[in-house]
Amino acid sequence: MKFGKRLKQQVDDTLPDWRDKFLSYKDLKKLLRLISNNVDVINNNADADFVCLLNSEIDKFNSFFVEQEEDLVIRHRELRQRILESWGPRGNEMDDHKQEIREDIVNLHGEMVLLLNYSNLNYTGLGKILKKYDKRTGGLLRLPFIQSILQQPFYKTDSLSKMIKDCEVSIDAIFPTPKQQFNNENKPNISVGSEGIFRNTVSALLSLEEIRRRSSTYSHFSLPPLNLPDSDLIHSFQLNSPIPIL
Repeated sequence: MKFGKRLKQQVDDTLPDWRDKFLSYKDLKKLLRLISNNVDVINNNADADFVCLLNSEIDKFNSFFVEQEEDLVIRHRELRQRILESWGPRGNEMDDHKQEIREDIVNLHGEMVLLLNYSNLNYTGLGKILKKYDKRTGGLLRLPFIQSILQQPFYKTDSLSKMIKDCEVSIDAIFPTPKQQFNNENKPNISVGSEGIFRNTVSALLSLEEIRRRSSTYSHFSLPPLNLPDSDLIHSFQLNSPIPIL
């Protein structure tokens, strides 16, 4: 699947409030077509507009990513405390709250995966449009631009990946593992919210898997190491998961 189609699919599959926060890939391609591929032709205006939009997009990514990550950090800290209180030594006194906590873990994990996918997808899109620019113009914009992007907040996902892993550990501890067999009566009934975060998470996980498979060869443009579930766990999050979607 071409990147433009994959990006559109991911935008359609994400949360409604996020859809205008992704890379304006079509607009960048339109500007790129206005830049002559004749190296003897001066493209000052078209070049300036292209670079200006690139910088504007990076500012958009940073602003959105930082805001979302800060919110996730707060919610993750609060959720960890609730888990300790409900599943700790005195947890038996708080059984009524456990179902709600289970739902919140699934939703929080889903939003974290969506944000990680947001970072990876936008970085990949920037790399692709810059590659097209260099190919069309014979310029060398891609490498210095990518080197700058590597220092941007939206690219640095180590803290986010650690929170995702922590949520997965909590999920493993609270939910039955996929390897165990359960009948429908024993499966926990988990509602994951009206926006369908669970389904969006599946889409994001598969997108991350696809992006990493295509960029497995290390280079200046490689994405950072990915600390996410292996393929078996990714596929266990699909519709045959032991966590039903209500």
